[in-house]
Amino acid sequence: MIDPGAVAAIFLAAGRSSRFGAADKLLAPIDGMPVALRAAAAIVELAPARRIAVCPDRDGDLATLLAAQGFEIVANPDADLGLSASLRLGIGAVASGPERAALLCLADMPFVRAAHLRKLLARFDPETAPVVASSRDGVPTPPALFARAVFDELGMATGDRGGRALLASAALVPAAAGDLADIDRPSDLSVP
Repeated sequence: MIDPGAVAAIFLAAGRSSRFGAADKLLAPIDGMPVALRAAAAIVELAPARRIAVCPDRDGDLATLLAAQGFEIVANPDADLGLSASLRLGIGAVASGPERAALLCLADMPFVRAAHLRKLLARFDPETAPVVASSRDGVPTPPALFARAVFDELGMATGDRGGRALLASAALVPAAAGDLADIDRPSDLSVP
């Protein structure tokens, strides 16, 4: 178990959204709220020590919305290099602080609830469960929690793999498939 006050949340929001079309999927509305803000709400409710959002820039619409929710904005102008580029920037920002773990959340997963994030924190143990992942049908997926001891390994990830290698050995916390659904196409915007 780890207290939210010892955790920094990394909110990855710099993806390419290539399957969504020309519009920015993170600004698309679900029940009148942009996808990214709906996803960020669980982090805000959890109240970790720090909230770090990795966005394509520091002053665009998305960054402005997230900054208003108390997120530190880290710009990733190289989002085309894959998810790992954003992950490295987020982990780098967390590593400079005193937090004992990083909670990795994706901005295109707007149905995750704070209760699920609390279950990840409850399962965490720096010795026996230094990596805790969500599980959909036994498959590890974000959101995931990583102990400081694995930050260096996370920082070496490349491409769109992110922390997937570490997730293979993670302690798993199951969630309903609808809670872990992500937005890839406009048809995904309906609430499960």
